[in-house]
Amino acid sequence: MKVRKILTSLCLLIALPLAAQQKNYVSEVWVSDQGNGKYKNPVLYADYSDPDACRVGDDYYMTSSSFNCLPGLQILHSKDLVNWTIIGAAVPYALPPIETPERPEHGNRVWAPAIRHHNGEFYVFWGDPDQGAFMVKAKDPKGPWTEPVLVKPGKGIIDTCPLWDDNGKVYMVHAYAGSRAELKSVITICELNAEATQAITPSRIVFDGHEAHQTCEGPKFFKRNDYYYIFHPAGGVPTGWQVVLRSKNVYGPYEWKTVLAQGNSPVNGPHQGAWVDTPTGEDWFLHFQDVGAYGRLVHLQPMTWLNDWPVIGIDKDGDGCGEPVMTYKKPNVGNTYPICTPQESDEFDGYTLSPQWQWHANINEKWAYYAGDQSMARLYSYPVVKEYKNLFDVANLLLQKTPAPNFTATVKLTFKPTDRYKGERTGLVVMGMDYAGLILENTDKGLVLSQVSCPIADRGTAEEVNGTVDLTDNTIYLKVKFSSDGKKISRSEGGHDLLVMCDFSYSLDGKKYQSLGKPFQAKEGKWIGAKVGTFCTRPAITTNDGGWADVDWFRITKK
Repeated sequence: MKVRKILTSLCLLIALPLAAQQKNYVSEVWVSDQGNGKYKNPVLYADYSDPDACRVGDDYYMTSSSFNCLPGLQILHSKDLVNWTIIGAAVPYALPPIETPERPEHGNRVWAPAIRHHNGEFYVFWGDPDQGAFMVKAKDPKGPWTEPVLVKPGKGIIDTCPLWDDNGKVYMVHAYAGSRAELKSVITICELNAEATQAITPSRIVFDGHEAHQTCEGPKFFKRNDYYYIFHPAGGVPTGWQVVLRSKNVYGPYEWKTVLAQGNSPVNGPHQGAWVDTPTGEDWFLHFQDVGAYGRLVHLQPMTWLNDWPVIGIDKDGDGCGEPVMTYKKPNVGNTYPICTPQESDEFDGYTLSPQWQWHANINEKWAYYAGDQSMARLYSYPVVKEYKNLFDVANLLLQKTPAPNFTATVKLTFKPTDRYKGERTGLVVMGMDYAGLILENTDKGLVLSQVSCPIADRGTAEEVNGTVDLTDNTIYLKVKFSSDGKKISRSEGGHDLLVMCDFSYSLDGKKYQSLGKPFQAKEGKWIGAKVGTFCTRPAITTNDGGWADVDWFRITKK
């Protein structure tokens, strides 16, 4: 009888979805929920750039810019706007075109998406600056999502958001990227067909921000009390502010008001995000703050309405323009929910990739084998491109966002290169436009561990070797410690970045660690924050097979 009960329980467990089998993940290094009815900003200390969100019943769903990283358009879920978890991705494998899946398109592809729910379906719209406005949809935000549809082709079309009007018409607001369209700082609207799959009118400029709101972009479209509202940022990513336009005609004329700015707060450039409400009637606004190496962090601000204008944050002087809060009472959503945070550490116990991970380009199915029964991920040494200069050229980097100002990332892996040729590599890497890492390579001398750095990697510079050690054991623990004491450094385009330092060490037994190389100042990638993770490559030579790295675990901890 006891054995039968155990078998029955096991069968029930196997039948449950994976998410139901797992407890909420709670980070060791950053938790916004203070456990006393309050939260601290940022609610997500991670690079969820250009966030947008929607509420469906008691559930909130958020997505963000993913640029060249795949799975793209990660979908996060929350019950209270403070505690979030990753539930999937709207573009799980590849973005069109896919002629060159093994070459990263740094900073391209997915810009400033919008997520909406209409008539029982979820929609995500985004702009590809080189192709135009795309859309995918799904009945379940966990997927499956449809293949991307090119709704409006056009070079420079970015930052798209749909609106289903009361009269059945569908509109889309968007901006232009000056780097492609040779025009920026304007907001435009076009009409879509009923299926929201195709633009049926040309885009009409409805707002020109050149005089008062230079670099206006990232528009989000809403309707309330017979007013059409367009929420948009202006003033640039690190130093801007939040503007709201309103009109009783969809094509304007629109009047404007600045509703959120830094003020006396420490939050630079608070703008671009999502207005959402609660079932109890409260209004809230999610936006980002660009801090440099850690990317664009997500903040949550209270929001109220005054004379049909929104006021975001705390309006201390009563001028209708708020400033960000750093701590505040949690949203009243009518219930209390457990603390959770986006996934970080990974024991590789599953048969698919955990949702925090992203590759640096369209995914090649030959890059990895997820052996959950062996509790490991096997990364095959895949050839680099013939024009390879450094890891900035590599697509099969398996990376995740940095999750806190101070944390440690450690990976345990076993390297099994082939004996047929030399030059296969694996290791731990901190990736940005500058990068550094601990690189394990099979050489003519055997296995060699090096701490390397690569300044200005985006311009093709070669790696610098800062320290090496010969190894006889192919199982190793690699560690990087991220440290930020809040010190700021100036950036060339204005504003300041956090100074973030990385220190590398390694161990052969997982207990005693030895420092290697020299400290590295982390730097952001192309429109994204620095990322951390692993890889496995081999030289660009023609062979029918190669070696691999078995990744046992990857852990984010305080120390």
